[in-house]
Amino acid sequence: MKHEMNTDIVSPPWSELEGALVPAIIQDAITKNVLMLGYMNEEAYQKTIKTKQVTFFSRSKQRLWTKGEESGNFLNLVGIKNDCDNDSLLIQVNPVGPTCHKGTDTCWKEENTSSYGFFSTLEDVIAERVENKDTKKSYVASLFSKGINKVAQKVGEEAVETVIEAMDNNDELFLYESADLLFHYLMLLQAKGFTLKDIENELKGRHK
Repeated sequence: MKHEMNTDIVSPPWSELEGALVPAIIQDAITKNVLMLGYMNEEAYQKTIKTKQVTFFSRSKQRLWTKGEESGNFLNLVGIKNDCDNDSLLIQVNPVGPTCHKGTDTCWKEENTSSYGFFSTLEDVIAERVENKDTKKSYVASLFSKGINKVAQKVGEEAVETVIEAMDNNDELFLYESADLLFHYLMLLQAKGFTLKDIENELKGRHK
């Protein structure tokens, strides 16, 4: 899903900067990953606003440079935010292809994939426990060894317990059961060969 351009775009006070270049941090509008760092003067900024494709002032070329003008890997503008000191920019984009000129997603050699914080860590832990198959030490491995029907049944049990606690006034127990439900749901996703990314894609499709 592509984001529409943010109309609330704040420009640095170029008249006060006296022709200085300002850092422009490029962030994927969807994954929130930082893709690269470039520099803009007022002319590059104005061209970016006009064309909706990010343009920098290249210090090596000493001219305006639109990212992707040679490779086709453009950075399509979504929104721009000015920082608290009015001297740097956070630019959100929809990237076309890899951002780095060396062919990687980012200039830090990282994959530009979605991260779900601690939930991503839990997905990794579940996958590791399943792979090790130590049913004596691992609850996850033990449950998986009983087959997908048992995993699905456990999700159903946790869902019922969560609903019961939702109708009560004990918030602590509700959160406890909710955590159990989410953890077992992550297990069921993996048992079916899916991840949170697949759920995200499904919801994005519905959001259109």
